[in-house]
Amino acid sequence: MSPLLLLFLICAAVPASAAGNEAARKDILDGYAAAAGPGFAGFSAERGRPLFLGPHAGGKPETPACATCHTPDPRAVGHHYRTGRDIPPMAVSQTPDRFTSLAEVEKRFGRDCPAVLGRDCTPLEKGDFITYLSGQ
Repeated sequence: MSPLLLLFLICAAVPASAAGNEAARKDILDGYAAAAGPGFAGFSAERGRPLFLGPHAGGKPETPACATCHTPDPRAVGHHYRTGRDIPPMAVSQTPDRFTSLAEVEKRFGRDCPAVLGRDCTPLEKGDFITYLSGQ
């Protein structure tokens, strides 16, 4: 295979991957929009930002915000508060496959919302959170 053809194939694959990630994220957001119920008027990055930054009461005292582990800059590598394990950036610009697997998204919200908020997140909160981090 010629180097030029190989380069073309690599470049052609990148947008398809990005488009696939965007489509998967859109499908997840569409599901949360449908679950948000009557009166839903769209997701808001402005509402998602304070969900990420906190602080919140009701959850574990050691995790009053997502930013506790993920840092206030969602583009930065975070660290688990207890284990110190690195956590890839939450920002979609830094971790393009973030929020592209519904099973993974639900697993994380199912674990982290009770730890941070002391309750499950609503579909509106989930969509706002993803919308905020998709713009970071």
